[in-house]
Amino acid sequence: MSGDEAPLALVVVGNVTTEGRIRSIMKHQGWRTEFCSDGDKAVDEYVRLRPDMVLLSLDIPSMDGHIAALEMRESDYNARIAIVTSRSGKEKAEDAAYSTGAVGVLVTPLTQTVFDEQWEAMMGDIPPAIGLADLDELYPEVEEPEAPLEPPMPFPPMMPPMPEAVEMPLVPLPGGEALAPVEEKPPKKKLGWFGRFLLLIIIATAAGGVYVAMYGIPEELPFEIPSF
Repeated sequence: MSGDEAPLALVVVGNVTTEGRIRSIMKHQGWRTEFCSDGDKAVDEYVRLRPDMVLLSLDIPSMDGHIAALEMRESDYNARIAIVTSRSGKEKAEDAAYSTGAVGVLVTPLTQTVFDEQWEAMMGDIPPAIGLADLDELYPEVEEPEAPLEPPMPFPPMMPPMPEAVEMPLVPLPGGEALAPVEEKPPKKKLGWFGRFLLLIIIATAAGGVYVAMYGIPEELPFEIPSF
């Protein structure tokens, strides 16, 4: 307990009614109170506040009160802890008190009389916390699973090899000779307009020659040749 400042009690019970009674009783005893309802956070609060006493229930969220008490004793072997329990959980609370070296077991409903009967023991010597030797087994550190590695991207499928040029087999003829494979000829080019015009002139000239050969040159032309 420090100087003229009132001693501090950290209350971790997670019950509004019980918290109200503890606040009233501890104020009557001349103590200040801080409240926490989470077991894991309570350990951090103990390290931060360094209270003169902790009133702790076993049934609290995120971390069992038994483990939370051992964590506090591990951080400060002189932590003064009292276990708060219901009548039905008294036997379990007494086992936890023995393991954590608690200075008392307070059974609800809490009254001034309950505190008066336990107060001398609560302010006495702090028993050893024999459960610290088994803390790692009681609360092993859980390693976070590593994120699974993404499977490697599959290689693209291999392109099939290009087929080699296939030679056409020789076709046997009835006489026993082999017929060579027919070579494909390139397609003929189409004639342009000039080629078509030239072809028409050639055809017309040839037709005129045939006519002269058959009938001779006519004496009179079917049209007059203009004179210049």
